[in-house]
Amino acid sequence: MLSDDDLRRLVRTGEADHVERTVSINDRRKFGEAICAFANDLPDRRRIGVLFVGVKDNGDCANVAIEEQLLQTLMGFRTDGTILPPPLMTVRRLVLDGCTMAIVEVTPSDNPPIKFDGRVCIRIGPRRGFATSEEERRLIEKRRWGALPFDQQPMPGATAEDLDSLRFREEYLPVAVHPDVLAENHRGTDQQMRALGLLGREQQPTVLGLLLCGKIPRAWIPGGYVQFVRYPGIEIGDIIQDHKEIDGPLAEMIRRLDEVIATNIVQPANLSGTTQQNKPSYPIIALQELIRNAVIHRNYEATASPVMLTWYADRVEITSPGGPYGVVTAETFGQPGLTDARNPALASAAKAMGFVQRFGSGIPRAAAALRANGNAPAEFLTEPNFVNVTIRAVQ
Repeated sequence: MLSDDDLRRLVRTGEADHVERTVSINDRRKFGEAICAFANDLPDRRRIGVLFVGVKDNGDCANVAIEEQLLQTLMGFRTDGTILPPPLMTVRRLVLDGCTMAIVEVTPSDNPPIKFDGRVCIRIGPRRGFATSEEERRLIEKRRWGALPFDQQPMPGATAEDLDSLRFREEYLPVAVHPDVLAENHRGTDQQMRALGLLGREQQPTVLGLLLCGKIPRAWIPGGYVQFVRYPGIEIGDIIQDHKEIDGPLAEMIRRLDEVIATNIVQPANLSGTTQQNKPSYPIIALQELIRNAVIHRNYEATASPVMLTWYADRVEITSPGGPYGVVTAETFGQPGLTDARNPALASAAKAMGFVQRFGSGIPRAAAALRANGNAPAEFLTEPNFVNVTIRAVQ
């Protein structure tokens, strides 16, 4: 976070590739494009980009009201999925030399290009716009591979032949890139995959690429599947009612999980009288949110353990390899709005594909669905190496 003296100097020196000032307090698109451009840091200044809201182009105070709603709108860019991967940024209200303003400080990303609504935003000097193909190529070359999370690392031994290019073009590319950009884009599939982080150095597929579009993801990521087991009773026994290993690329896996959940939920009986059941055993939204959370945020590195989906007569248990991550602790796990991503590229891709509504909202949405359906609250057990959630059937 910059000091008041640093901010005072930036306000007075005028707009540059890491500084923008605006009078508007409701131009959400302008805010998003500025934050995205600072995160991309095309000139490679490696300096914090600053957006001053409530300051005129000449540096004078605009004397506009900096309300809490504005701050919430600005902070929302970290979690609402319009900027992907999510930017590292801070937002605060500050009174500087008698002028009240909103300050947004954006740290340059280690994993450009960053997109706002599917477009790569850049800033060179006072100019802000969308990246050309050449500028996007420069951003890709800026990636600091050694500092990237596991899901963005190239997979040793894998080749581009291990990726399903048809799945990429038909399933992922249209949702990951703005339609106008696609219409103007004449690059080959390999270049497009590289731009979206599915191919890394020397054309090696990344972990993300294999999880999204791998022909056989488990050949490279042994734990990349969900083991479903249904028991007829309330504890593990010799008799298994059903068993499946649910694998494949992310979209296929989630669709198959949705089918398993829908098939196993006990639906209301169409009967009259006092014994009529009015609610399903579990709200489908709650189980979808919790199993997707487990698949997206699990630890894929150095473990061959799958996500476990265990269905008993009275409850469902989901166990995900990997404990709480980053700013999320055992004490704060599941709190609304508190989020961190062990697999940020995978989380961003899941958001683009519509499997995530908003970062940090999955557990609260599941809790609301359980409450509305009459189920008890979900029970979480957080350990350093795994997270387990138990969902009890409605009584």
